Amino acid sequence: MSNNSILPNNPRVYLWVGLAALLALNVQYWMHDFAPALNAPTGTTAGAPAPATPDLSSSVPQAATGSAGAPSVVAPAVPAPGEAGPEAAAAAGAPVVHVHTDVLDLDISTRGGTLARVDLTQYPQVKGEAAPVRLENGDPATLYELQSGLTGAGSGPYPNHLALYSAERTDYALGDAQELKVPLTWSEGGVTVTKTFVFRRGQYSIGLDYSVHNGGAAALEIRPYAQILRNDPRTKSSYLHVETYAFHGPALYDGTKYRKLDPTSSDDARLSLEVKDGWMAALQHHFVSAIVPPAGAPWHFALTVSGNQYLLSGTGPELAVAPGATADLAQSLYAGPKLQSQLAVLSPELGRVADYGRLWILARPLFWLLDKVHGVTGNWGLAIILVTFLLKLLFYPLSEASGRSMAKMKTLQPRIKNLQETYKDDREKLGRAMMELYQREKVNPVAGCLPIVIQIPVFIAFYWVLLESVEMRQAPFMGWIHDLSSRDPLFVLPAIMAVAMFVQYKLNPAPPDPVQAKVFMIMPLAMSVMFAFFPAGLVLYWVTNTCLSIAQQWNINRRIEAAAAARRAS
Repeated sequence: MSNNSILPNNPRVYLWVGLAALLALNVQYWMHDFAPALNAPTGTTAGAPAPATPDLSSSVPQAATGSAGAPSVVAPAVPAPGEAGPEAAAAAGAPVVHVHTDVLDLDISTRGGTLARVDLTQYPQVKGEAAPVRLENGDPATLYELQSGLTGAGSGPYPNHLALYSAERTDYALGDAQELKVPLTWSEGGVTVTKTFVFRRGQYSIGLDYSVHNGGAAALEIRPYAQILRNDPRTKSSYLHVETYAFHGPALYDGTKYRKLDPTSSDDARLSLEVKDGWMAALQHHFVSAIVPPAGAPWHFALTVSGNQYLLSGTGPELAVAPGATADLAQSLYAGPKLQSQLAVLSPELGRVADYGRLWILARPLFWLLDKVHGVTGNWGLAIILVTFLLKLLFYPLSEASGRSMAKMKTLQPRIKNLQETYKDDREKLGRAMMELYQREKVNPVAGCLPIVIQIPVFIAFYWVLLESVEMRQAPFMGWIHDLSSRDPLFVLPAIMAVAMFVQYKLNPAPPDPVQAKVFMIMPLAMSVMFAFFPAGLVLYWVTNTCLSIAQQWNINRRIEAAAAARRAS
């Protein structure tokens, strides 16, 4: 083994490998979310009119039958943006029903019963300011609506999201009640439909119930549907704002697999699939709007894309309502923060919208543990410190073996330097001599690598937990740290981290190669600069982990040196 091999002799290099993997992961997410589409049109011929872009806001699923007999979504011809079609003109003047609960403030348009505005009153856009986070809204630049209705194979009319409903009142408030029901009514051709939104205290989930009474002379065939319409222009990422690397766009669960969809992909833009026990959602950092069909019901999911606008829609199975009969249908909506406790109630896999990346299988139990500890401490910063301590205990046997290996390596440093002086002109002999020394002293340089390799995935998973978990959004720790999901405003934690890593460097054996030694000497400064823009919670984790590692390594070094001194004395 040559002495210039950094991997066996310097297990800390695996930390760099882990950080490089983290950087590569960020680059991958950036390319996925923010890179320009390769097939985007470069422009139009001078003097030629640009092709009209479909207006997805008027798209109504039509129950068509394909080769397999499955329903598919077919959008009718609609006006281009800027052309006020009859539906758009009517929708603009439709009355709204204002609903206020303890956690939501929203508007339901009587044009189709669409969620036209949703404000999250418990989540300010900027900490300390009054303006809440707004999800659904009618701003053309960021159009975002949660539409729903009933459709069918015939020409209608049907109570779809373009139909005009009536409401008994224009203002509803939860008050001191535990549940609030907001009914809207549509009636035509002997058919009466009551569309009821159900709100519950403390909940961001919204029940959506239909009661369909067929007073006509013929059977009525209907299909429930719901869809998310969003104008979602690509945003630029910034290293100073790591939240821009979180996934932003449509996603779904098809009953077996979670899928993040790319509207710029030709495959995803033509998405059409049958789903049972699934859901679909529009994701952004910390917040989500989702549609959850009833369990066991086969639904058809589809994605339609037009420029920056996408329409993620789901259509349920056909239901026949006999003349004089009444039928009930139900589904669930969600508009709010990615709270694991509430998402799991709607669907066991809906918690996947908290996008922990490919290491979600590690991240989810880490969050569970963090949440349980927070329930005891009441402070997310203290929870991070205690969970880091618990992880250190979990990895203690491996860390002990690694620490003993590095401590023995440190005691061999004077002899290694002598070998370097003796064989400074013959690197091959130096390598053999060092191998003989390691074998004679029963030291395995590779033994220190395994614990670090194992901890790298945990570190990356914890990174995504701290970045993506809304529970830590704007959560204070102490003193100057008012938001664990944002960077340390005074850069105190990164400075502490640099000092702690330098102390850790001095406790470990120096690399035999002088160039490597200089690299590892400046590593604490380089890492502290990189971590300066990471969430303060992540830096807190790393500082805590480093301090615990220092204490452990100091104790191991002390015991190894004492044992070596005892052997020399005897």
